[in-house]
Amino acid sequence: MKLKLIDSVVRSFKVAKVFRENTDKINAIDFAPNGEHLISCSEDDQIVIYDCEKGTQSRTVNSKKYGVDLIHFTHANNTAIHSSTKVDDTIRYLSLHDNKYLRYFPGHTKKVISLCISPVEDTFLSGSLDKTLRLWDLRSPNCQGLMHLSGRPVAAYDPEGLIFAAGVNSESIKLYDLRSFDKGPFVTFKLNQEKECDWTGLKFSRDGKTILISTNGSVIRLVDAFHGTPLQTFTGYPNNKGIAIEASFSPDSQFIFSGSTDGRVHIWNADTGNKVSVLNGDHPGPVQCVQFNPKYMMLASACTNMAFWLPTSEEGL
Repeated sequence: MKLKLIDSVVRSFKVAKVFRENTDKINAIDFAPNGEHLISCSEDDQIVIYDCEKGTQSRTVNSKKYGVDLIHFTHANNTAIHSSTKVDDTIRYLSLHDNKYLRYFPGHTKKVISLCISPVEDTFLSGSLDKTLRLWDLRSPNCQGLMHLSGRPVAAYDPEGLIFAAGVNSESIKLYDLRSFDKGPFVTFKLNQEKECDWTGLKFSRDGKTILISTNGSVIRLVDAFHGTPLQTFTGYPNNKGIAIEASFSPDSQFIFSGSTDGRVHIWNADTGNKVSVLNGDHPGPVQCVQFNPKYMMLASACTNMAFWLPTSEEGL
């Protein structure tokens, strides 16, 4: 039986398991596409891999030399890419089972603030404070494409992996065709520039119809992916520390989840913009990372601790 996500089910989510492996805040998390594993990285330089089916921590890898941020599983089994927080701004491709680097991707001259992997092939995008967006292939250390932009970029692939979006300067979204990105964007949506905060992340909904913009303030925006029309603004969650708080879709694109500096998870209905619930999982610090498992009915949220949430209502059956 498959549980359907409806308001009552969303409100029923409770913390099923808490992991306290980290000594500093978790700065990025990523589910494997099959939903079986979750990977996290922390400012304590640890990479932790969790088994979502068993609800256990399966292993820990250290990245003391280079630090680690923006970690993502790649399509190959047991491998990940991440940005560096020490030494330089090189992106690193890591084999998790023996903790060896498979390849380095040098090029960015300032901190990498956006990293995303293609949903369909072994390519990935990186955006940096050096105001460039770079396209890479995991098989080559050489950059496959370089876009110079007018400000700090955040990037995302669409679910089909045919186009990518670049959010520039917290005011415009540019859409590129991956087969002809060197011709420049095929459309640019101009939005009102954020006065109080910066855009820190973009995500397409799984149906490809909307784009979610997360910020380092207390506002999340949802825009139409075809016309750039603003659809919703989600507010009413605290972010008094100016940190990049992750916002995520549920797999059915119906709900928006966000962390907050109050240690809780805030949830809205994507269509109406109404707040559905605020979940309290006893996070002692700001919740910076929140994602819904792509295959299983579970939610992960992270401050210094990692929490796995499961629904306790069966109304959606």
